[in-house]
Amino acid sequence: MDNEEPTTPEQGNPFTSVPIEIMVSVGHARPLIKDLVGLGENAVLTLDKRVEDPVELYVGGTLVARGQLEEMNGDQAGQLAVRLTEITDLQSGLG
Repeated sequence: MDNEEPTTPEQGNPFTSVPIEIMVSVGHARPLIKDLVGLGENAVLTLDKRVEDPVELYVGGTLVARGQLEEMNGDQAGQLAVRLTEITDLQSGLG
C-alpha cells in the first residue's frame, strides 16, 4: 500500500497555476463620433456610472464577478483594487 498523501484537484491540474487576465469594467460611454474625434489631451469622457457603483469583472468576455473599487493603503498606497461582492457560478460559466 502506498503512503502517498491524497492530491487535491488543484495539485493534479496543471492549469490552476496558469495566470489569466481579468478585465474590470468601470462604466461605459457613448459619445458621438464627431465628439470622439475632437477629444484631445486632458479631455474628460463621462461614464454612465458613479465612483461608488459596482464594477464588473470579466474573463474572456464572460462576467465572473462584481465588486467595489478601493484604494490600497500602506506600501501599496494609491494602487486600485476591487473588493469582490458577488461571484458568478464559475463551474458552469467558464467550463
